[in-house]
Amino acid sequence: MKRIICIVGLFITLFQMNMVAQQLITPRQKSLIAIASNEAKGDIPALEAAIDKGFDNGLTVNQVKEIITHLYAYAGFPRTLNGLNALQAVLSRRTAAGRAPIEGKEATPLPADYDALKQGTEVQTRLLGAPYTNTFAPAVDYYLKAHLFGDIFANDLLTHEEREWVTVSALAALEGTHPQLTAHIVGARNMGVSDEELHAFAQALREEVGEPEAFRAAKAVAEVYGEPFDGIKPMEMVFPQGGPNSLGQYFIGNSYLANLVEGKLPIFNVTFEPGCRNNWHIHHEARQILICVGGEGWYQEWGKPARRLKEGDVVDIPVGVKHWHGAVKDSWFQHIALHVDEGPNPTNEWLEPVDDKQYNAL
Repeated sequence: MKRIICIVGLFITLFQMNMVAQQLITPRQKSLIAIASNEAKGDIPALEAAIDKGFDNGLTVNQVKEIITHLYAYAGFPRTLNGLNALQAVLSRRTAAGRAPIEGKEATPLPADYDALKQGTEVQTRLLGAPYTNTFAPAVDYYLKAHLFGDIFANDLLTHEEREWVTVSALAALEGTHPQLTAHIVGARNMGVSDEELHAFAQALREEVGEPEAFRAAKAVAEVYGEPFDGIKPMEMVFPQGGPNSLGQYFIGNSYLANLVEGKLPIFNVTFEPGCRNNWHIHHEARQILICVGGEGWYQEWGKPARRLKEGDVVDIPVGVKHWHGAVKDSWFQHIALHVDEGPNPTNEWLEPVDDKQYNAL
């Protein structure tokens, strides 16, 4: 009964978050989010769909072109060039169907005496909330001030507030940019994005782009505002999850088992929910090989420090070594497991659990 109440409560919470996002984030802003994130990800089909929807939400051709161009400073020229190709493909299809979008106005020309370095320094100071100079890399400091915040931000097809929507959306789509993402969430607030809009940002990303992007955004927003965050890092499941693990009595938490290959060398995919781990155990007369295929986990041998695992890691466990493995606290985890017999009577010996105190100390 308690589980049903919790599930109902979760659905109510998600529904409320969705309603808040719909009220605060306009269709035009959602198009900024979707175009920027999908360009940064390099997801061309999704980008083309977002561009097409953006035209329906009132964006002009020149504004979409500026969104794509703006991001070369954050996602690189290859993504921008691919994005411009995607825009041309959408324009061709819409024109052929008699649905050509509005070209829109051109950017206002800059005065002859425009000082990009001076103006860019002012824009950067406003965005960061204080003056900043990168003395370690003066060339980068100049490029940021004069070109990014001076030349690019001077184009008035997008407001400074809209440029920060574009930037935070792109950074949320990129793994490994958390420091820049939090900095630009602060910048978005300084450029006029409201606290309420920023708190609805993750839900808008969830609707328009996906769970990984929403997770990164929610985590960054919580950090900027000094709020607790207990989100679970999502995992793309490449292999089937399978059903409940038949060896579940030797696990803390829920795990799932999918038999990929049967026969003399059976191969299994094991999926761990966040925080799930198996007991200490020993494989007698058999090696175990783990191939990590998703999420993040732990592996530990008796008397040795735990090793954090990520997608692509391989663990070769010798015969007779006492060990355990499982997910980290805030992420699902999947690994392929196979056993190579090294004797006539291979067996598993299940031992004591990895208790919460031991696990939480990692």
